[in-house]
Amino acid sequence: MFETLSKAPQDKIFALMAEVAADARPGKIDLGIGVYKDDDGNTPIMSAVRKAEERILTTARTKTYIGVAGNKGFCTAMVDLALAGTVPAERVRSVQAPGGTGAVWVLLTLLKRAKPNGRVWISDPSWPNHKPMAEQAGFAVATYPYFDPATRGVRFEEMLATLDTLGPDDIVLLHGCCHNPTGANLTPGQWDEVVASLSRTGAFPLIDLAYQGFGDGLEEDAYGARAIAKAIPEFVLATSCSKNFGIYRERVGCAIIAGKDAAAADVANSQMLNIVRGAYSQPPDHGAEIVRIILEDKDLRAEWQAELEAMRQRMVGNRQALADAIRARSNSTDFDFVAQHRGMFSLLGLGVSTVEHLKANNAVYMLDDSRINIAGLADERIQRLADAIVGATH
Repeated sequence: MFETLSKAPQDKIFALMAEVAADARPGKIDLGIGVYKDDDGNTPIMSAVRKAEERILTTARTKTYIGVAGNKGFCTAMVDLALAGTVPAERVRSVQAPGGTGAVWVLLTLLKRAKPNGRVWISDPSWPNHKPMAEQAGFAVATYPYFDPATRGVRFEEMLATLDTLGPDDIVLLHGCCHNPTGANLTPGQWDEVVASLSRTGAFPLIDLAYQGFGDGLEEDAYGARAIAKAIPEFVLATSCSKNFGIYRERVGCAIIAGKDAAAADVANSQMLNIVRGAYSQPPDHGAEIVRIILEDKDLRAEWQAELEAMRQRMVGNRQALADAIRARSNSTDFDFVAQHRGMFSLLGLGVSTVEHLKANNAVYMLDDSRINIAGLADERIQRLADAIVGATH
């Protein structure tokens, strides 16, 4: 049977994880996988999450199934967190999914059923899993201009010009905030122009909102999604709780659809439920119940928001510190863009040979496209990273 198969390519992120683990050098710097880390290199459990788990432990009375759609209170809370009432509730439907990745997969599968001859457009570059997921759903995939390696900013005029050529059979996958892998984001004014383009062309928006709260704040990071919600009659949105609640291994996400009316939303929702039932039947509840408890409890929600804001501010501080450290050593502004980017990641614009040099000579690990995880840094590592980058590039 299996002699007909060839070995699948290894995921670059997980391959890098294995390399880091095998490196016995002290002081190695892991800038690969996208998880938040504190100054000690740990990924902490948020205190609000721990309190919600304790509540579950003491109050839960059953482990029975929760249903194909998942935890309904969780779904309602996630819709509100992302959209804040910008779409009338009768036009919105949602299902819990296994992580933000699962939410994107459910929505891509739904869109393939709705637009069998459609094409998915992703940013150049995009999260490495976007393209294979869209292809596995059966879509042809194209790219729209996004990142400028020279300025490390958004090629917005070129992006908009490409979007303006699209039509109703085109699906545009947009990063809701904290663009992965670049860290370069659209401004509110640019989001407004994207919304106007979608309105002109009829292209369909698929929003991946995986990092709400990690960029400029919970409300600010939802600007693009809410601008689309206010202006475009139908769209889909994937959200994740891995980053902003720190529950990576719980795999909690939400797939959200907005129909032009309640009847259209009901039909699309029936297809989502059918997709879930035919794949994993129904999602696990523990992580979703953690999030539901936090978002529905005033005190826990305030505690969570304070913790999230502290994480965000630490990443902003790390960005400024790294940019300052490189400038001090190089006497140049070549890496000042790091301080302007937002979210967990920045794309440094280094060549593959430089990335390999940093790995071999400095025990600094990053993906070969030079994406780094800003959240994995502490002050001492920032100084050593700055030394290594300047040494390799000047």
